[in-house]
Amino acid sequence: MADDPLSVTFAALADPTRRAILARLAEGEATVNELAEPFSISVQAVSKHLKVLERAGLISRGRHAQWRPCRLETAPLAQASQWIERYQAVWADRFDRLDREIRQIQRRRSEGADHGRD
Repeated sequence: MADDPLSVTFAALADPTRRAILARLAEGEATVNELAEPFSISVQAVSKHLKVLERAGLISRGRHAQWRPCRLETAPLAQASQWIERYQAVWADRFDRLDREIRQIQRRRSEGADHGRD
């Protein structure tokens, strides 16, 4: 796996369990046990997912006495979103040009069919 932050973020987001954990943390802090509840995997497996998310900077862990809550960190998501948005603008422009070209072709065909009826 590449070491650049964007690659690490996307690699962490590639797993559906990790995305579900992030979705839960978007609602507020939670402990490992709370995060493990909806899954049919062990707490240890969830802990491994949390380590991946923590290495990517997507979560942080606090400490309040015995309670070690995990919390969502949004900066890496914002960076990933900005990267995607740059390419989304390019894709949107290409689709707009394709749409215009298709409309021109349809218009020419329609005009050609109308001339054929005269």
